[in-house]
Amino acid sequence: MKQPVLLEYADSALKNFPPLSYSIHELLLLLVKHPYMWTQTQCRYYRAWKKFILLWALYSSFFTPLEFGFFRGLPENLFILDIIGQVAFLFDIVLQFLLAYRDTQTYRMVYKRTPIALRYLKSSFIVDFLGCLPWDIIYKVGGKKEEIRYLLWIRLSRVRKVTEFFQHMEKDIRINYMFTRIVKLIVVELYCTHTAACFFYYLATTLPSSEEGYTWIGSLKLGDYSYSNFREIDLWKRYLTSLYFAIVTMATVGYGDIHAVNLREMIFVMAYVSVDMIIGAYLIGNMTALIVKGSKTEKFRDKMTDLIKYMNRNKLGRDIRNQIKGHVRLQYESSYTEAAVIQDIPISIRAKISQTLYMPCIEKVALFNGCSSDFINQVVTKLHEEFFLPGEVIMEQGNVVDQLYFVCHGHLEEVGIGEDGSEETISLLQPNSSFGQVSILCNIPQPYTVRVCELCRLLRIDKQSLSNILEIYFHDGRKILNNLLELRESNLRLKQLESDISFHIGKQEAELALRVNSAAFHGDLHQLKSLVRAGADLNKTDYDGRSPLHLAAARGYEDIVFFLVQEGVDVNTKDGETHRLTNVENVETKI
Repeated sequence: MKQPVLLEYADSALKNFPPLSYSIHELLLLLVKHPYMWTQTQCRYYRAWKKFILLWALYSSFFTPLEFGFFRGLPENLFILDIIGQVAFLFDIVLQFLLAYRDTQTYRMVYKRTPIALRYLKSSFIVDFLGCLPWDIIYKVGGKKEEIRYLLWIRLSRVRKVTEFFQHMEKDIRINYMFTRIVKLIVVELYCTHTAACFFYYLATTLPSSEEGYTWIGSLKLGDYSYSNFREIDLWKRYLTSLYFAIVTMATVGYGDIHAVNLREMIFVMAYVSVDMIIGAYLIGNMTALIVKGSKTEKFRDKMTDLIKYMNRNKLGRDIRNQIKGHVRLQYESSYTEAAVIQDIPISIRAKISQTLYMPCIEKVALFNGCSSDFINQVVTKLHEEFFLPGEVIMEQGNVVDQLYFVCHGHLEEVGIGEDGSEETISLLQPNSSFGQVSILCNIPQPYTVRVCELCRLLRIDKQSLSNILEIYFHDGRKILNNLLELRESNLRLKQLESDISFHIGKQEAELALRVNSAAFHGDLHQLKSLVRAGADLNKTDYDGRSPLHLAAARGYEDIVFFLVQEGVDVNTKDGETHRLTNVENVETKI
């Protein structure tokens, strides 16, 4: 059997995976030839590289504020370390041009070099490249202009690698969630105070040496120790003093033993304290969320843990495990909880929401061509939205189907499976198409397998709801079957099912004729009118050759007979029973 699309890519990637004995040069050549290998979880090279570049990103995130505040020109040892770091990030830029990615619209992996390169160029390439420039050398060569040093802050874009790492840790159910969140909050608090400390010291160094006494650190005196000529004090002591100032300012409100002296320091302290209030609220809010255990990520982890226990207990296979995990992760990432979001809204309002969201799609479905707007409105109110990942099988050939699906976004394939297990692609399902209708409408097993090719957004209505609607809108049901017959010309598989569809049409017509006769027999004029509007043929006879006119006349329902004559019923139809024919003639005489 043909494998799903993603499994084919995975097999291809593993076949081209380089052994550990390759040199760096050989590995780079393989990367250019097979860039997609760096997207697979089995690739130990890329996993190791991500950990390596994460350490450099963490170092760069903390060292950049330190370099800006405490250094005007790096010493030799730090300069060499800085150059090594920038080379590592340059190499990471090269890898980004070779790194396959998952398309957010189709959820399929993109392996072509041109889309990969364009995507990276349009996103973060410029910022990443500017961050790799040797700003220390440019500062020295450019005449030590202070404006150049501000460009160092571009390197803070590398913080996103650290945040991505924490996001991954939060989703990893092998790591304690509370531990991960606490570590993240500590890092956030330390980074904010570290950056503020570096900026506090930078403000003090912007004044000339003769005015050091008009700065917070130059005027500082702790006990018998004075910070005059602070530039000559040990770097570690200067940093700790600045960090102490930043932490005390963050944790307290009001005058302290260290305070702003000049106007610029006062302005920065005001801005810093204002930001501190937001950071404090963030920290307290996150700690509260940890206690009440209500975060979205934690619910996802708990659900995934329960699923893994269930799969282990029932010894499910790897393929179904991956599909379950992928679907739960898709729910978490796309946050499509439509039912939970609007469950407290009245049904009438929910119906209007469904009509607004789904009507444009359903109106274009070929199966409903020519159907009344009332019928389509009823169908729309019963729809449910679902998402499916590439490779998932929604319907299997030969199964009993109780759901009708409509494609809103994405692509699927209909596959016929032979007795020997061979597969044949019957057709591709595009947006505004449907599947499952043959099995539901004709009450036969599903004639083919339906498999997802790319991320799909589908609308679903269950068989019972559709049947209830068709009970009322009989004429639209006949129209749907006619549309199904018209589609057979373009679909060989449907053409083979023509006899099943025709049989169901005949069955439906016979049922409609029985309903019309029943309404005429019981004198139900309102029901008879509704059946006429639904497209009932008033000249149809039952198994005994009796038409609605015969039954109404025999029962003496003059209003029914009058209505039937107005509708153009054939008054000359005979049922073979003289007394009924006589009754018809008598009623006609009265009319």
